[in-house]
Amino acid sequence: MALTGVENLAKLPELKKKLLWTFLLLAVYRIGIHVPTPGVDTVALQDFFDSVQNTLFGLFDMFSGGGLRNLSIFALGIMPYISASIIIQLLTVVSPELKRLSKEEGQAGRKKITQYTRYGTVLITIVQGLGIAIGLESMTSPTGAPVVLDAGWAFRLVTIITLTAGTVLIMWIGEQITERGIGNGISLIIFAGIVAGFPGAVVKSWRLMTTGEMSLFILLLILALMAAVLAIIVYMERAQRRIPIQYAKRMMGRRMYGGQTTHLPLRVNTAGVIPPIFASSILMFPATLANFSRAEWVQEVSAWFSPSSVLYNVLYIGMIVFFCFFYTAIIFDPKDIAENIRKQGGFIPGIRPGAKTHEYIDRVLSRITLWGACYISAVCVLPMLLISQMHVPFYFGGTSLLIVVGVSMDFMSQIESHLISRQYEGLMGKSKIKGRR
Repeated sequence: MALTGVENLAKLPELKKKLLWTFLLLAVYRIGIHVPTPGVDTVALQDFFDSVQNTLFGLFDMFSGGGLRNLSIFALGIMPYISASIIIQLLTVVSPELKRLSKEEGQAGRKKITQYTRYGTVLITIVQGLGIAIGLESMTSPTGAPVVLDAGWAFRLVTIITLTAGTVLIMWIGEQITERGIGNGISLIIFAGIVAGFPGAVVKSWRLMTTGEMSLFILLLILALMAAVLAIIVYMERAQRRIPIQYAKRMMGRRMYGGQTTHLPLRVNTAGVIPPIFASSILMFPATLANFSRAEWVQEVSAWFSPSSVLYNVLYIGMIVFFCFFYTAIIFDPKDIAENIRKQGGFIPGIRPGAKTHEYIDRVLSRITLWGACYISAVCVLPMLLISQMHVPFYFGGTSLLIVVGVSMDFMSQIESHLISRQYEGLMGKSKIKGRR
């Protein structure tokens, strides 16, 4: 019998064990979100975050699953690890040593790069922890209550040690999920943090409807829009341009090899969610600085970069398009692809191998990247319009929705692959038994 459907999970003890590991480790992460860092007035801190939802603090709080709002031991979330990974990827392009490690050293080289990423994560966490500690000492809630109960270097050192240990623990949890569980651990941690905020948003929306602040028609319209956006994201994340590749026949000894036709898949959204994350971080920086200054000109500049302003959305779209092309160029090199195809005796029908193949792949990739950038821009600007025009009480769409849909699709595909592989192993086992008879 074919192993298909969720009911077949009970038939695979190994898959059940992997899923159990995944959910237990994610539960540990969610428990740690509610363990506060010593020396902070959590009530005053939450009041402060309620007033800065549309700044960089609000973005980081979303990725940390609410941990920054409580200044928990997991307040920095997995963002330092992501930042270190991106920095290492950028350095791999310009550093011959890192490039050699990633391409020539194999598994040993990848282990070294992973180790460098861990060191970078700790260093970034220490710097961010010190910055957060100093920043918290100058923060006050809207009512004037200080966030830090006893400012000084004792508080700063405790905060740095606590946040660094918390980030290292999250990094370890992510690696354990990847190794022993199902899916990418780092992505699932971000996914869990974002999804944890959905129930509160639903309750808040229901409360607004019952009090008459939001009509039933608007709520139904938002639900219909959410379903449409989800369908578009799923379609675009799976969309790809397949370039046909033909391999010439080669005689090796007395046997003929090659002659097959395959394809080179180019994803429409090759850069993933990196462009909106970078663009949001840069554009929200002025609004974040405004919370540390009461100067009039600083407040005016901050107002220009509010998410509801035209200037913000125009710059946001421009930066998303730029980072889509920039990050795609980093992670996908058409020249290397063309060279590998030529070495393996392959060619694109109608295109000469070598430089012409490189130019053709680069041209096709540029065109589909432009469409991918337009798609990401539309999904990310939609929440701004909903908040400003329909007064939606939660951040619908954007980077968070892209991450949730992308991680969900990857998680389900890995479960499906595991089911298919186990079914294949069972069939192979039966064939071996028949052969022995």
